[in-house]
Amino acid sequence: MKRRDFIQMSGLGMGAMMLPNIPIVGRSVSAEALMDGYVDVAVKKRLADAALNAAKAKGATYTDVRIGRYLNQYVVTREDKVQNIVNTESYGVGVRVIANGCWGFAAVVDAKSEADTARAAEEAVAIAKANAKLMTQPVQLAPQKGFGEVSWKAPIQKNAFEVPIKEKVDLLLGVNDAAMKNGANYVNSVMFLVNEQKYFASSDGSYIDQDIHRIWPIFNVTTIDPKSGKFETRRTLSAPMGMGYEYLQTNPSDKITGITTRYNKGYDMLEDVIAASKQAKEKLTAKSVEAGKYDLVLDPSHLWLTIHESVGHPLELDRVLGYEANFAGTSFATLDKWQSKNFNYGSKQVNLFADKTQVGSLGAVGWDDEGVKTKQWDLVKDGTLVNYQAIRDQAHIIGEKESHGCCYADSWSSVQFQRMANVSLAAGKTPLSVEEMIKDVKKGIYIIGDGSFSIDQQRYNFQFGGQLYYEIKDGKIVGMLKDVAYQSNTQEFWNSCVQVCDERDYRLGGSFFDGKGQPSQSSAVSHGSSTARFNGVNVINTARKI
Repeated sequence: MKRRDFIQMSGLGMGAMMLPNIPIVGRSVSAEALMDGYVDVAVKKRLADAALNAAKAKGATYTDVRIGRYLNQYVVTREDKVQNIVNTESYGVGVRVIANGCWGFAAVVDAKSEADTARAAEEAVAIAKANAKLMTQPVQLAPQKGFGEVSWKAPIQKNAFEVPIKEKVDLLLGVNDAAMKNGANYVNSVMFLVNEQKYFASSDGSYIDQDIHRIWPIFNVTTIDPKSGKFETRRTLSAPMGMGYEYLQTNPSDKITGITTRYNKGYDMLEDVIAASKQAKEKLTAKSVEAGKYDLVLDPSHLWLTIHESVGHPLELDRVLGYEANFAGTSFATLDKWQSKNFNYGSKQVNLFADKTQVGSLGAVGWDDEGVKTKQWDLVKDGTLVNYQAIRDQAHIIGEKESHGCCYADSWSSVQFQRMANVSLAAGKTPLSVEEMIKDVKKGIYIIGDGSFSIDQQRYNFQFGGQLYYEIKDGKIVGMLKDVAYQSNTQEFWNSCVQVCDERDYRLGGSFFDGKGQPSQSSAVSHGSSTARFNGVNVINTARKI
């Protein structure tokens, strides 16, 4: 981390300590500057063509150029105070080439002239030729047609960057005030906004302009028992989304068994924080779970993380091949299991798919970062492993004729590589509500929200906690539990899946800052599901014994 980034990150204040890690990249600018500085498409094309021509002249057999402007805004509050407002902008050009059968990459910050991008292209070719001396086999790219001049924009209704800072601050402070009035002793809240303005050009003949938006409002409430000094917390149940500020426009919401709230198209942050404050207080007197086997009813606000760790990452082809081992290792789902065509990943109720086109999802784009049109494809069909996630230089390894379109770089200055698509559990085909599912459970736990977790280096053995736990007895919710975590392995867990609610309950969760690679890159990815039931899962008590 650069010193400038560390200072900015530290400046977010102690109020964000209970919230996710906040990567901050780019130079600090004013909020107004975020709405200026847009580079005209015609200018981008000239800059890109200069790089394409220079690379070809130096001997490149393939070239792609990414011109990116990345905007971030973070508004951070605690109780009745604004702790920080951070606005950053990053702009530059990255050029990737194949020369002498090998990859090369170079980038230039604040590229303003064709000479700048041409120099970057020439440097990338020189690097590729130097790398080729150590190459064991040449890069093999899956064929890709050129799309000409095309564009894609996230279908947002209201650009969050255009909303005045005061309106965002008032919302967060209003949320904090509601928390304190409803029993919270401490509360912090943050709003994350991202806009990626990305232009891609390649020697295949594509010139692709894309405008991507993401938003994530979050809070953390803490309630303290004054007598014992013990405390409990409850984080937001909101999902980060590929939407605009319309996500925060209050919509009527459906109740699930009187416990929590569905947030499908819109998120009522005020309603959630009031519920969170009361639930954090209730957790102080909740019964500690008795360890044993339970049937688990897992809400999408919880299940997304289990999908992410036990399906999304282990089915990234670079982990399967052993090319990637950072952030929890490689994968148990090796090629021989896929080649057998009958590897049992889960029960017949388990259908897992990858999709870069889901509207409102974090990973939704029209084309990926190597100019491949995005799509949906199956990973696990009726419980059987059928495919992985692969990009252009990996597709031939699994006999695919084209990339899956899941290549991504978090910056113009980063080399694009294989990243997880939105990976989701398909909704059940038989009509089934959450209430109906719970009525059939004799001894179970209903888990809402994501919590701490751990998973081994092959993405196999794991443990997951949550935010809220409710005991189910003879088909009824009888009270709140605490100190709950479940342990399993990926195959055992997904084979214990016996029911999935229908599409009426389908919702997205996701990760706003998912790390991978070395040097590390951060991406955003959604995971959808309906509420699902898993029978006979081992539950442990996580309370510390003093």
